[in-house]
Amino acid sequence: MKNIFPPPKPSKPWNSRRKPQLIRSHFIFLSITLFTLLLLCFIVYSHIPKSLLSFSSKTLNSRFPPCQNAKVLTTDQKFLFYAPHSGFSNQLQEFKNAILMAGILNRTLIVPPVLDHHAIALGSCPKFRVLSPNEIRIAVWDHLIDLLQSGRYVSIADIVDISSVVSASLIQVIDFRDFVSLWCGVDIDLACSNDLNTQRALFDSLKQCGSTISVLNGRGDECLYAVDEDCRTTVWTYQNGDGDGKLDSFQPDEQLKKKKKISFVRRRQDVYKALGPGSKAELATVLAFGSLFTAPYRGSELYIDITVVPKDQRIQSLIKSIEFISFVPEILSVGKRYAVETIKAPFLCAQLRLLDGQFKNHWKTTFLGLKQKLDSLRHMGSQPVHIFVMTDLPEGNWTGNYLGDLAKDTDYYKLYFLREENELVTQTAQKLVNAGQGLRYGSIPRTVDGVTRRKKICSQRFSDVLLYIEETVCSCASLGFVGTAGSTIAESIELMRKFDVCSKEV
Repeated sequence: MKNIFPPPKPSKPWNSRRKPQLIRSHFIFLSITLFTLLLLCFIVYSHIPKSLLSFSSKTLNSRFPPCQNAKVLTTDQKFLFYAPHSGFSNQLQEFKNAILMAGILNRTLIVPPVLDHHAIALGSCPKFRVLSPNEIRIAVWDHLIDLLQSGRYVSIADIVDISSVVSASLIQVIDFRDFVSLWCGVDIDLACSNDLNTQRALFDSLKQCGSTISVLNGRGDECLYAVDEDCRTTVWTYQNGDGDGKLDSFQPDEQLKKKKKISFVRRRQDVYKALGPGSKAELATVLAFGSLFTAPYRGSELYIDITVVPKDQRIQSLIKSIEFISFVPEILSVGKRYAVETIKAPFLCAQLRLLDGQFKNHWKTTFLGLKQKLDSLRHMGSQPVHIFVMTDLPEGNWTGNYLGDLAKDTDYYKLYFLREENELVTQTAQKLVNAGQGLRYGSIPRTVDGVTRRKKICSQRFSDVLLYIEETVCSCASLGFVGTAGSTIAESIELMRKFDVCSKEV
């Protein structure tokens, strides 16, 4: 059968005529692209500070080992890092625990800032539901950088007075800002720069550097050792006789094990034997803990049980010195002056925590304790009874509850309270900025390679100043103190009253 479709004529390849033209087009396109990339690189290079470029070339490698590059972090200078969390009272307790650990292990304590209230939450040790040490280190490092970036960085040494502990040579300390400059190899003063690109490059570098402080639990080398023991597995002790390695009295009960499918076993460990001389941790330049929070529970401490060490008088002196650490003079003087010049009479302090966490469910119990105390005072003395009220419940919400009743009953009660916008509070915040107590402490040379280290204080916004002043006022309440049961703030005030802070000269 004859093919009705004639065979197609042979054709030339589709690109035979246009090949030279395409080659020229590709060459022009690649040339333009390469030129653009080179121009962008030049622009970026010219706008990045030399200190950051030096940092990148040295430390942004696969393992990011900054302690091998820093000029001052030598093998004979060893540091202790930890991850504070929760509210200020918890952070202060952790700080005292960190001082103790640094003293026992003979390490320089890295002094952290005050974290935003509950920016980082640990979880529940009694329920064995907490962030792992690695998780909390990562979260805290990121928050510390955020505080620097937003101008809200306030060292805890700006708030509490550690001069006696440092001057007695019981421990050495270094401000976190100084440490991070050396550890990460950057100029932390660039945080004060008005150049947004400079700031962005600095904080990006710091965040990458944070990966070293948050390495996988229990891993480390001569640069850093990360502690993976937490309150679910360990109770740290020191010189506890033959108790090292034994089971702690508090263990998860069988119901909790089945419900949460956990298999934790809590043992008592001597921190000096585990992390001191002769251990793998002792070789590391930086020893990084997670949380250092502890509290008594069911006859045991949740994480740290070190209270009496008669064999080590230096540590025994350190324990005694940190039992109470007062606020800095700038705070104490203001609180005392308010009690004398504004209240001008014997008064009762009522610390009423009503909105936070578990406390919002216990209004009746909280108010009952206050009512009983006031009924007693009314029958004992003259009216009105002066009351300084310290509460997280806004004044506009007092109507319809016991606080509102007290405010209306002016024949028998006269109430005093402070607010954030009060001039006394704002003036105190400015005094704390001017004092800059936190940057006065340190254990590093003032010069590195002949270059004087600068210390700038960027614009700071002190938060929680109201809390510190209120606690001081409450320490001066001569008619007594009524606090919310279970509140760490109430415990702090009780401690201030025990040490009679109000009667001491500032």
